[in-house]
Amino acid sequence: MLPLGSDTPPDPIPGFPSSPAGEGEQTEPVRLPEPPSAPAVPAPPPPVDPEPSAPEPSPPSEPAPPAQPQPEPPAEPPESTRPAAPAPPARPRPASVREGMLTVEDHLEKILRGIGPLGAYDQPLVESLGLPLHEAFVSPSDLPLFDNSAMDGYAIRSEDLVGASREQPVVLPVVGEIAAGSGRPFAISAGTAVKIMTGAPIPRGADAVVPFEKTDRGNARVEIYEPAARGACIRPKGDDIKAGDTVLAEGTVLGPREIGLLASLGAPRAKARPRPRVVVISTGDELREPGTHLDFDSIHDGNSYMLAAAVRDAGAICYRVGAVDDSPRTFRKVLSEQLVRADLVVTSGGISKGDHDVVKETLSALGTVDFVEVAMQPGKPQGFGKVFDEQTPIITLPGNAVSAYVSFEVFVLPAIRRMMGRTPYRRPMVHAVLAADLTSTPGIRQYVRGIFEVTHRGAKVTPILGNGSHLIGSLAKANALIIVGEDQTALNMGDTVRTLVLDRPF
Repeated sequence: MLPLGSDTPPDPIPGFPSSPAGEGEQTEPVRLPEPPSAPAVPAPPPPVDPEPSAPEPSPPSEPAPPAQPQPEPPAEPPESTRPAAPAPPARPRPASVREGMLTVEDHLEKILRGIGPLGAYDQPLVESLGLPLHEAFVSPSDLPLFDNSAMDGYAIRSEDLVGASREQPVVLPVVGEIAAGSGRPFAISAGTAVKIMTGAPIPRGADAVVPFEKTDRGNARVEIYEPAARGACIRPKGDDIKAGDTVLAEGTVLGPREIGLLASLGAPRAKARPRPRVVVISTGDELREPGTHLDFDSIHDGNSYMLAAAVRDAGAICYRVGAVDDSPRTFRKVLSEQLVRADLVVTSGGISKGDHDVVKETLSALGTVDFVEVAMQPGKPQGFGKVFDEQTPIITLPGNAVSAYVSFEVFVLPAIRRMMGRTPYRRPMVHAVLAADLTSTPGIRQYVRGIFEVTHRGAKVTPILGNGSHLIGSLAKANALIIVGEDQTALNMGDTVRTLVLDRPF
């Protein structure tokens, strides 16, 4: 894990983008390797080529000269003195980002290195909806488990119906009735029929089922108007799945159909990583619960509700604490009490440069949380670390509503998906045609609110006017974020732009 506060560039994470998203389209998922459970074993040295075979000797025409002594090869230098392998190349950094600021990729990489997947365990089937299987599921039995009827009708022997027609129906005595789940075996002999319902086991001796529609539906005796091929209207044992088949691969995200399959194969639980428990805390003396009276200088706490909804939308379990005042003692007490039910804590507000930034003041004193500036707008102030003896990860977000939401989308959502074992971690970008001109300040990655739509001419995205980080009304109108790279200062109408389409499952 990358030590917090380290100035050394981290090793690249396999699958993490090597170029900033502002320079090229980021469509590949960010994937981190599982932490090894045992120390890595060094790779064996490459095999030494065997010496070539000596040619067949031929009689010398003259005596061979005496062999010259061969110099011994130089001794292999000890491993400690060998030159180290070259370090992997650092991820390119946009030229316009000033020193002292992190790129979006820098900060996200630190978070993903500091937060690992949660341990997997067997969970009730319905509770596992939306979670990826931790290991492949192998069918313990055939499906169907026995030959059964695909129709309501009569189980018969196909050879008894040769020549049957409307004009000359075959008449058979009905010797019984089998309903699904009747729980008793049945057998028929030649020249008889048994009434059978859909899903009921085929009686021994029968090899076809005739649907009611092709009979007179008789009870004591039945007239059958058509012949039946062997196996007609029968679902054979193992026709769908055979015992030992791998029916769901590791990593399969369990939806209603997959859960139905597991239940049909008798599995009451599924092994998956659990939903992370995320505690959401907003801070500020001015915040009030919705529905309560506002003083002239107070506002309703929208952030904790917005972030709690975003956590649930990501598939995690959310505990919304609500607003905490700007007292360091109060904030520390609330935070400490909440850790008993937290796999991750997300805060909003109190991390900038003001005199009453309680989150930054309280957590900086711990020495385990870094507060940084990220080259993005909105959302420049950010923080990440681990707190108290539990070493619970905490992601601190800015307090303005749009900044908090964009920061959640860029940093918290990938962290939650990593904890659940879901990939890709980040929302894939799509291309869309820009419907209006845009300008941007160099040195930051701009996330512009927009309206994405697909027309008969293709995908387009229209920027929403107003870039204030407090304008939650425009955020509610948006269904996309337009990405303007750090080194870009202008995008023109008609340009193809990278776009995050919000609210789309991935």
